[in-house]
Amino acid sequence: MVITTTTSVENRQISSYEGIVFGEVITGINMLKDLGAGLRNVFGGRSKGYEEELLRAREEALQEMSQRAQAMGADAVVGVKMDYEVLGSDNGMLMVTCSGTAVKLS
Repeated sequence: MVITTTTSVENRQISSYEGIVFGEVITGINMLKDLGAGLRNVFGGRSKGYEEELLRAREEALQEMSQRAQAMGADAVVGVKMDYEVLGSDNGMLMVTCSGTAVKLS
């Protein structure tokens, strides 16, 4: 499955548009990662725990979108966009969404 932010796939022609597909992941950030991030906020540096959680959520959202496109019979997803939000009363949830157009290639 080709997944790209561009509107076309190099050296391939889009033969049909199958529809818009989405991938969504909402994940909680655990207390230990929050504690580590809080210390990084005070003393500086990168939050490895948050970065790992973001990477995992992004990969899961793309995988979910890809599976939905495959279920539609698509060969690729073009025009992919990603979005990130913080949710919850204490901002303890991370939402990663992606969307694109499922297409068949000739």
